Amino acid sequence: MPLNNIEFGRLSFTGLKYLLSITHEKEMGFATPEYDVFRYSVILAAKQVSIEAYKTLIELLPTFKQIENPIKIENKLITDNQKVAKELEPLFNFIDFGRIKPRILADIIEPLEIVQVKIIFNVYRYVALPNDSNLSNTRGRSINESDYVWDDSACGSRLIIEDNGKIVQASSDCGHQNVRAKIALENEGNKGIFEWDVIIEKVCHYAWVGVCATENLDYDKFAGDQSTGWVLDSKGRCANSSKGIDYCPSFGDAAVMVVSLFEHSWLTWIAPGQQST
Repeated sequence: MPLNNIEFGRLSFTGLKYLLSITHEKEMGFATPEYDVFRYSVILAAKQVSIEAYKTLIELLPTFKQIENPIKIENKLITDNQKVAKELEPLFNFIDFGRIKPRILADIIEPLEIVQVKIIFNVYRYVALPNDSNLSNTRGRSINESDYVWDDSACGSRLIIEDNGKIVQASSDCGHQNVRAKIALENEGNKGIFEWDVIIEKVCHYAWVGVCATENLDYDKFAGDQSTGWVLDSKGRCANSSKGIDYCPSFGDAAVMVVSLFEHSWLTWIAPGQQST
């Protein structure tokens, strides 16, 4: 999930530092361009400094997708910019400024005066000198979000997949059937964090969100009764191997569930109105 999809404040500064550290110079999938990594880091740091700095930097830092033509940052006073720079220092080692286009550095980042001159100079020098490296604008392996759809070959017989795999619907008599995402969440060395959003447009009596093993799951039977399925229902109860516990408040229509799978096989859900831990 791209960083821009995570609400500011939902991911802690410590959590962001950890995420950037484990993905820095690693060949793992990453969905956020490096400029947006910088942008998210700056705004999150500003949020810790003052509301004025936070609002100003949101206004002055467009997302990577919004940067279509050469632009220059307006001459606007940034409240507490040196305090923001101080907050950012722990992250500088984990942001690859060489992946950010020199034009963006010159027109948007440099005028903020929150990045050390030496860092920006080194990028300019790297670009000016002959080299064989052609860095992409995103760290690790790029992710094609269109590949992340529901798998019609791993789907209960009474579930309906539509919109090129983006939407799944349940018929009124489907019972507790399951559907799996098409791309398995696998990573070399079993290291890293996987996090994704599941949007439940309409809740019937129960809706379940979770993870399953790539094998030995019966998609026509309730995943929470199986040893290879771990699910959370819309009443806030999670289940595995026919055992359940109360986990969080209930959620309803238009709920966005944040599911996180960590190394060491730790699994968490964040329901609407629930704070991350």
